[in-house]
Amino acid sequence: MTEPGDTPETSAVSADAASPARRRLFRYFLIALIVLPSLAALSAGGLFLYGKHRFEAAGPHAEPRVVMLSPGMGVRTIATRLDEAGVISDRRIFLAGVRFAGADATLKAGEYEIPAHASMAAIVGILREGRSILHRITIPEGRTSEQVMLIVAADPVLEGDLPPTPPEGSLLPETYSFTRGTTRAEMVGLMQKAASDLMAELWPARAEGLPVKTPEEAIILASIVEKETGVASERPRVAAVFINRLRKPMRLQSDPTIIYGLVGGQGALGRPIRRSEIDRPTPYNTYQIDGLPPTPIANPGRASIEAVLNPPETDEYYFVADGTGGHAFSRTLAEHLRRVQDWRRIERESARGTAEKEAN
Repeated sequence: MTEPGDTPETSAVSADAASPARRRLFRYFLIALIVLPSLAALSAGGLFLYGKHRFEAAGPHAEPRVVMLSPGMGVRTIATRLDEAGVISDRRIFLAGVRFAGADATLKAGEYEIPAHASMAAIVGILREGRSILHRITIPEGRTSEQVMLIVAADPVLEGDLPPTPPEGSLLPETYSFTRGTTRAEMVGLMQKAASDLMAELWPARAEGLPVKTPEEAIILASIVEKETGVASERPRVAAVFINRLRKPMRLQSDPTIIYGLVGGQGALGRPIRRSEIDRPTPYNTYQIDGLPPTPIANPGRASIEAVLNPPETDEYYFVADGTGGHAFSRTLAEHLRRVQDWRRIERESARGTAEKEAN
């Protein structure tokens, strides 16, 4: 029997037993507070390292692949397009890598060749720099503007309709690089600007005392030099002959001007010039007119323009084909006529040889 005022023994025992339990629970709680965030950090770090490894690892494609990214595509659509093309291994990791790199708004539209096994990191670099595939179009020297437009029209990558044919001599023959999406009008504009820029560069450095007094006259003469030149190394001598004749003054007597007067921008006559055509007056026939024709007869290249603006000093006034693709140059008419006879003999022998082959 417990007397009043006594403390029950069971209460003391329970309190003593609960104290260690509470301490253990508190200890576990402290451990959890320390360990769980550490485990979470380790897990996050592991995921980051895993994602970084995948982002920088070699891509799945064994061959280069072309991918077209249209203007206005968002980063998710770009990731889908790359995934469909088989050049990235994980769309989610690609998106995470793009965002981590801060490249969301810097990926550029274009046509890209993705190198074999390019990593996702490398692909992001390519798209950020806009390293699109460059296509090329080559305009040979001496083509008329009509012929240039046919080349532009036939290019399979250029887009859009042809603009109106530009004036003769206003296009610079050159190899031009462009990206998919460039229009034909833009390409023609680029050729015109290149021609204008070139003349702005070369005209101030021209020789003194030239018989061509304006850039337009220089282009006209350069177009004749371009059409007359068969061997590139002869271009300065051809230019010098025409410069000398203009200074004399003598008529230029250039066969390509006859052809242009007959067929215009179509370019080729397709047969020898007839005597009656040499005698027929046209605005372009320099056997019949003094000085230069009214417009260029083709689009000359840089070398022909340079030859006209800075010709060598010679005393040659004539040239004729020599049978090798080049010309024989002469100082006097008598010397020239002898070389004309030589050329006619070569033509006769060539025609005879052709006839014998056909007969056999």
